[in-house]
Amino acid sequence: MTEITYETTDQDVASRSLAVTVPVDHLAAAERRAVQTYAKRARLPGFRKGRAPEPVVRRKFSAEIRQAVLEDALQSSWKQILADTELKPTGDPQVRDVSFEEGKPLTFSLLVEVVPSIEITTTDGFTFTRSAESVTDDAIEEQLTQLQDRKATWSPLDGVRPKDGHLVSVTVANLTDGEPVGEAAPHSLEIGKGQAIPDLEEKILTLLPGETIDAEVRLPEDHPDEARRGEARQVRVTLHEVKEKLLPELDEAFAADIGKFDSIAALRTAIREDLEAEATRSAEAGLREQLIQKLAEANAVPAPPTLVRRVMAAYAEGYQIQAEQAEMFAKSFGPVAEMQVKRELILDAVMTAQNLRATEEEIDARVSELAAARGLEAGKLYAELEQAKRLGELERQISEEKCFAWLLEQNTVTEVEG
Repeated sequence: MTEITYETTDQDVASRSLAVTVPVDHLAAAERRAVQTYAKRARLPGFRKGRAPEPVVRRKFSAEIRQAVLEDALQSSWKQILADTELKPTGDPQVRDVSFEEGKPLTFSLLVEVVPSIEITTTDGFTFTRSAESVTDDAIEEQLTQLQDRKATWSPLDGVRPKDGHLVSVTVANLTDGEPVGEAAPHSLEIGKGQAIPDLEEKILTLLPGETIDAEVRLPEDHPDEARRGEARQVRVTLHEVKEKLLPELDEAFAADIGKFDSIAALRTAIREDLEAEATRSAEAGLREQLIQKLAEANAVPAPPTLVRRVMAAYAEGYQIQAEQAEMFAKSFGPVAEMQVKRELILDAVMTAQNLRATEEEIDARVSELAAARGLEAGKLYAELEQAKRLGELERQISEEKCFAWLLEQNTVTEVEG
């Protein structure tokens, strides 16, 4: 029997494209097997089971037989490719450009995503800066104000027009020829927070509770949907209620409510410590970003399109991006996805070359540390993480910490206070 043939038509560090040809005699043999299978199983009028003539079986099950031949050819081809090559696929291949005509060889292409492999040869000789922002008294007061805001209550106001900072309850109905279309939609929004289009907010500011206005409103010129920028519509707006925000006093009761602190001074100290810890984390993240950027440039690290598309798909799913937003989303997040791919390739290459992946002992130690901080038994937390399939995340986190520590040891880091 003539062999199945294939050739590589395109490749990068994360994928291979293969053009495959399955000869006619291979297809004919698969067809005979399929016909025999259906002949044995078929129950056709006028014939005992398994006794129907082959031409009748072929006519009755032509579509099923053709599909069986195609699937047999695809499976045989993939099995042969795996046996002949050293491909390390990350999943099943994507089948494209199928040409399946009577009396002709079957041709198709396979896109195979493979375990990416790159070599990082330049890891040292760089100088980086680690810059941590100083925590100011103003920053602490801003955090206090935000805590006040979260604990605020709303008090109704009578006979006043809303202004910035007020919470309003309104209903908005679309109009056609001066008549409402559908039911009026209720909205609760804080004036001045950008929760309504500017035109609509301006109309609300003219009303007293209980008043209604019919007006034209236009979508702003910076509306996310370019096609709708400047679009006008007639609406009927009714203001039902206006409320003002009442902030709690900064006293011992407030401090205790936030976190069982015994005074505002203790709360301020805790806020400072949190901000300093965040500044340290941010500085470390900025340092790691510099490092990855330099290594990517020095080693000409690629961003394989297959991997970028996979990351983009994950981003789009996480942000619940709709089809009509896909193009704009790709423009904004494409560079982010490319750098994420380069980051993963660089870290994986260095981890492998320097044997820096987390060990079982290190994972157990980290679980024990986390368990102690939460007041749990280490074994119980380990089981919870395993059941939630989060041990892989912990292993990756430890491995990355080891990798970045090793890389930074090879280079010069200058500390800068912001």
